[in-house]
Amino acid sequence: FKEIHQSYPNRVHGGMISALLDELAGRALWVTDPQLMGVTTTMTVKFRKPVPYETKLIGRGYITKRSGRLFSAKAQIFDQNKNVLAEIEGNYIILPNEQIASKENLNDEVSIIVPDDVTDIDF
Repeated sequence: FKEIHQSYPNRVHGGMISALLDELAGRALWVTDPQLMGVTTTMTVKFRKPVPYETKLIGRGYITKRSGRLFSAKAQIFDQNKNVLAEIEGNYIILPNEQIASKENLNDEVSIIVPDDVTDIDF
């Protein structure tokens, strides 16, 4: 996050945190099914500690339950010391990519690439 994402000084706005957690949880489905997307039906966010901006954070999203066209997922944001700063539990409906994006290449519509120096993703 950048300074423009703050709410109070030195803290990221809760809406920005919620959006990131929702993306982490919803896109966990892509690990096993890249042709499917999770669309949020409900989510509960817990803010544990202030999330700072201009610092590296760790995000993790994973599926906790899958049944038919639905799945539940959890996502967390950690600081570099592995303290949980915020987390979400959400429920998602599973839809094929073509029901959400009109382009053949889904990444052209839903992905924004921000270059960074991350070379390893822990999941």
